[in-house]
Amino acid sequence: MRLLLAENDPALATFLQRGFDAENYAVDLTQDAESAKNLVHDERYDLAILDLNLAASDGLNTLREVRLRGGGLPILILSSRGRPEDRAQALDLGADDLVVKPFAFSELSARVRALLRRGRRGEDMILRLADLELNRVERKVFRGGVALDLTPKEFSLLEYLLRHEGQTVTRAEIIQQVWNLSYDTMTNVVDVYINYLRKKVDAPAKVKLIHTVRGAGYAVKEVDPRGPGDKFGFPSERNQ
Repeated sequence: MRLLLAENDPALATFLQRGFDAENYAVDLTQDAESAKNLVHDERYDLAILDLNLAASDGLNTLREVRLRGGGLPILILSSRGRPEDRAQALDLGADDLVVKPFAFSELSARVRALLRRGRRGEDMILRLADLELNRVERKVFRGGVALDLTPKEFSLLEYLLRHEGQTVTRAEIIQQVWNLSYDTMTNVVDVYINYLRKKVDAPAKVKLIHTVRGAGYAVKEVDPRGPGDKFGFPSERNQ
C-alpha cells in the first residue's frame, strides 16, 4: 500500500512516517500544499493523509484541489479544529474521514485500514495469481490455502510484484517503490529479498511464480512447464 502523507509539523510527520513504515506501508512525505497537489496528480496512491494546516495554504482549498486531482482517492484529514461545523465542512468538501489532533497512532492506523477496505479500488485489495493470494489490507498471504509468514518488507516486495503481474520490473524500480530509496548499483538487497520470497512462496509449491528476467529484473507470472511459453508471452523458465 502506498500513502501520501502531507503534514506541516516536522516532528509529527517523522513520527507518522516511521509508524506507517513499521506497518508495511510505502509513505511519500511532503510538508507543503503545492507538492501534495502535484503528487496526487502525478503518482498513484491508495490513500492520502492531509493536514489542513500546511504552510502557505488555505487548508480547505487544498483539500478541494486534492479531491479534484485525486478522483476517488480516499482522503483522511488531520486537523486541530474539532468543532462539528469544521468536521462537516471538511467532509462536504471531499474528505472521507477526519481525525482531530492530538490522537493515538493506533486510532489513526485503524481509520486508515477502514478507509482502505472500502477504497476506490476494492477489487485490488486482494491480489491473486494461480494459488497465491495476498490481502493488501489484512496483510495476509496464502499459497495453496496455506498461510505464509512473511516479514513486512517481504510482503511489500511480493505486493509490488503482484501489482505488476506479467511485467518485468527492474531492481531500480523495486528499490524506489518498496524501499523508497534511490538505486545504488552496489547493493544486492533486492536479490537477497527475492531469494527470501522464493524460499517461502515458491519452494513448497510445484509451480514457480517468481522469475528472473536475465539482464532486466524480475517478474511474477504463471508459466506452463509443459509448453514453450506462458500466457504473457514469456519463455518457460523451468529452473528459475
